[in-house]
Amino acid sequence: MTAVRQDAWSSEDDLILAEVTLRHIREGSTQLAAFEEVGEKIGRTAAACGFRWNSCVRKKYEEAISLAKTQRQKRSYYKKQPANSGIQVAGLGLSEAEAGYYKMEGASEETLSIDAVIRFLKQWKGSLQENGRQLKMLEKELREKEEELNNLRRVNERLSREVSEVQTDYRVVNDDYKALIQIMDRARRLAFLNEEDEELKSRFKMDANGNLERIE
Repeated sequence: MTAVRQDAWSSEDDLILAEVTLRHIREGSTQLAAFEEVGEKIGRTAAACGFRWNSCVRKKYEEAISLAKTQRQKRSYYKKQPANSGIQVAGLGLSEAEAGYYKMEGASEETLSIDAVIRFLKQWKGSLQENGRQLKMLEKELREKEEELNNLRRVNERLSREVSEVQTDYRVVNDDYKALIQIMDRARRLAFLNEEDEELKSRFKMDANGNLERIE
């Protein structure tokens, strides 16, 4: 057995201890086996590794230990299942992370049952059909929106023409109004001059000799 080193534990030693111990927990092995493996790697006794784990390292990996125990339980459960039951992949009962874990742990594609594959294909087909229906609905909605947009464009063009026509009519009416005002001004001036002429005529009269004389 390798002699116990007296130097302090390094962060690398702690990391090796944590990784190996968590792997043994996950695989259903014992912590003693983990400590012996770590001792061989870093040149310490299993007892020293166990003391380091329980006194210091373990506290830093409480969540990881809990996860490793959960994975150990799942691993044990699926090992007890009949050989023809297979492993359900993502979408058939396990999350992608869980399916990836069991595949990494040794489950091959050959362990997948025919029923699981059929269920997966049916679900996949149903998803495709649902996506196809949604796509058709979106295409229909898009056509309706395009038709509505074309109608709005036609209405806008018609209103633009009407506005242009109204503006033209306004200019014509405005020009006619100005011309009428000018005519009325000239008519008033002419009427005023005619009144002056009549007034002048009424102040004079013609005598027997054809001469005009003022009427006082």
